[in-house]
Parts: sequence; structure tokens; C-alpha cells
Amino acid sequence: MISRNQSTAGMFILLGFPSSRQAQLFFFGIFLAFYLLTIAANMLIVGIVTLDCTLKKTPMYIFLAHFSFLEIWYITATVPKMLMDFLTDNNTISYNSCIAQVYFFYALGFTELFFLSVMAYDRYLAILHPLRYSSLMTINRCQVMILWSWICGFISSLLVTIPSSRLLFCGQKIINHFFCDLMPLLHISCNQTLSTDVIYYAFAWIIILYSLLLTGISYVQIIRAIYCLPFQLGRSKAFSSCVSHLVVVLTFYGTIMFMYIRPSRKCTLNVDKVVSIFYAVVIPLVNPLVYTLRNRNFHTAIRKRISCVAVMFCQ
Repeated sequence: MISRNQSTAGMFILLGFPSSRQAQLFFFGIFLAFYLLTIAANMLIVGIVTLDCTLKKTPMYIFLAHFSFLEIWYITATVPKMLMDFLTDNNTISYNSCIAQVYFFYALGFTELFFLSVMAYDRYLAILHPLRYSSLMTINRCQVMILWSWICGFISSLLVTIPSSRLLFCGQKIINHFFCDLMPLLHISCNQTLSTDVIYYAFAWIIILYSLLLTGISYVQIIRAIYCLPFQLGRSKAFSSCVSHLVVVLTFYGTIMFMYIRPSRKCTLNVDKVVSIFYAVVIPLVNPLVYTLRNRNFHTAIRKRISCVAVMFCQ
């Protein structure tokens, strides 16, 4: 019988995207561009909200700034390691680093689910109760919701990471993925049981579907309220903005539901790697664009910052 220390110690090999050297360099350029654009876009949002006196006192933008800060770390949990692997032939990761990556990836992912729910609820209050919004969503209540989103996300991740740390690996430790995820780890584990699957998927269903239910209820009420607006022009603009938010939310939920709410024995790892690109790389770039693209207050704040910088340089 293999001891736990013998079967868990050592290094894993991340298979990533096997291809020619030229293709590897091409992938490196594409994903590096996505990473840098995501970091720049989300840092811009955090910076503008922090510097603008009006935005940093508005719950909607406080949520958005924390959400953007979250996206920076969410994409950083996986992409830098993948970029390094594109440039080297030794795509290894230590056991401790692998488990740490599992923890932070799920912690930030669960936190994002909670943020999507509270941000949808914030918009629900703003649109359905505009006269009472300032009393219903105070700065203190906003900060409490943000704090609990972070706490619940990082605590929830322990329920995934702890079982991952108990897995035994008897054969080759080759992970058919570009980062350490529980699915590929279950696939190469030699002590996976039905109870492991049941516990993991029950928890995945609870977290993902509960947050989706809360987010969905808020958006349904928002769309109903928009539909009842008296002016066609205002209705179409509000509806268009709401739909763009909803499409991004549904894309994120759709991909993670495809990935995590199904038995591990039915997973096809090569397809999963492609699907993972959407929620681990693409969505963190799309989110800041969608939430700020048609936001006039944010555009005004950017122009004010640019004007201030221009004045400084001209002096």
C-alpha cells in the first residue's frame, strides 16, 4: 500500500496545450495580450472609482471597484503560470503550489458568484425602488455585503480544497489542463470514490445554483420593471444595457455549470480546457468593458482624470 507522503509529494506536469513551438509562441502572445488588457482595464476601473469623489461614495461603483479588483486576482491565479509554460519545456508545478492554485482559483471564483448576486440585487433596488434606494443601500450596508462576499468565497473554497489535498496519486502525475483544477486531479487520482463525487457535486450545485437563482430573480424583476417604462427610447436603452450584463452573467454561469455540475467520469478534459478559457481568461476582460461601456458617469470621470493629467503636463 502506497503511503500518503509517497503518493502526494513531488511535482505535477501541466499538459496545457501541446503543439509546435511556433503555435506555443502564438498562444503566448494571445494570452499575454488578454492578460495585460484585463489587468489594465480592471485597474483603470479601480483607479477611477478610487480617485473620483462622487463614484467612490456610490454603492454601484464601490461594488464595481471591488469586482474589478477581484477580476485582477482571478485571472492572475491561472494565466501567469500558463504563460510561463508556453515559454519553457518543463511545465511542472509542485504539489503545494498545485493545491494553493486550486484554493485561490475556487476562492476567487466563488467570490465572483457572490459579487454577481449582490451587484444584481443592488441594480434591482436602484431600478425598482429609486426613491428609497439611498436608504435601502447605504454605504455601510454596501461594505458589509462586500465583506461577506469575500469571506463566504474564501471559506467556501476550503470545502473544495480540503478534499483535493486528501487525494492520492499512484501513477504518472500528468494533469491534462493548463492549471490545477479539481476535475483533472480527480481524473488522475487513485483513491477517487463515489462519495467524493457526491460531496463535491452537491456542494457545487448548492453554491452555483443558489447564486444563479438570486442573480436571476433580480434580473427578471429588473427586466419587468424596464418593460413597464412609459417611454420607448428610455426602455430600449435600459433594456439593451441590462441584456448585455445578463449575457455576460449567463455566459459565466453556463461555462462553470458545464464544467462543474456533472460527474467527473463524464468529463472530456480536452474540451474542458477550451471551455475553461472562457471563464478563466475571456470573461475577466469582458466584464469591465460591459459594466462601463455605456456608463456615462464613468466616462465623465475618465475625461476629468484625463483633463487633470493634461493640465499637469502643460504646466
